[in-house]
Amino acid sequence: MQEFEVELTTGDGNLDSFVCHPDEGGPHPAVILYMDAPGIREELRDMARRIAATGYFVMLPNLYYRDGREGTYPFDRTKIPGDDGEREKMFAVMNALTNARVVADTAPMLEFLRGHAAAADGPIGCVGYCMSGQYVVSVGAAYPDDFAAIASFYGVRIMTEAEDSPHLKFAQVKGAMYLAFASDDPWVPPDILDALPPALDAAGADYRVEIYDDTQHGFAFPTRAVYVKAAAERHWQRMLALFDRRLRA
Repeated sequence: MQEFEVELTTGDGNLDSFVCHPDEGGPHPAVILYMDAPGIREELRDMARRIAATGYFVMLPNLYYRDGREGTYPFDRTKIPGDDGEREKMFAVMNALTNARVVADTAPMLEFLRGHAAAADGPIGCVGYCMSGQYVVSVGAAYPDDFAAIASFYGVRIMTEAEDSPHLKFAQVKGAMYLAFASDDPWVPPDILDALPPALDAAGADYRVEIYDDTQHGFAFPTRAVYVKAAAERHWQRMLALFDRRLRA
């Protein structure tokens, strides 16, 4: 496995990213892994490595680069959820991030991927967890000719009443969307789960919505207390099958 860090210039500074891909057999289809609220950590790098090990060129960007890097964020994730003060600091950083900012940050990521010899010049995939569910749909709509496969797991704020709600741009997404949710998730209430399929149908989207029974928000992360191995393995199967169908044609 090849692994390295790269810095990309954005309108707001230098975005640091972890990149990994197989040693041989390239160029490989590219995938961007958009992080969850606690930020960059080894757990996410391991998930990027697992995707890469199946034959992909994977990029894991630090979406919090405006506020710091791993180890210098304005909050201590190791104290969450036990410390409400640190949790609120994390939410403050998370809420400062917007769909528009992530869409803008994705432009240099795509430029980097299109210019790297180990990344295939073809359709790109993306996957987002938790806070990044909204972002993967947003970038899918903003760059419809680039993203052919979009996966979201327990993604939040995909449908809101805000003017920039991602669901308002479902019709602009050309890629296939797989939107998976936990059965017990206060961050994605049942009324949102009920409203998503009709909105996707009305937009003519290529999608699948799946609810994982007996799971809670965060079930795919192995270090979480809510981790469910069977559900986590199914999430890998669904994600990789989507990428294989849409990125390897």
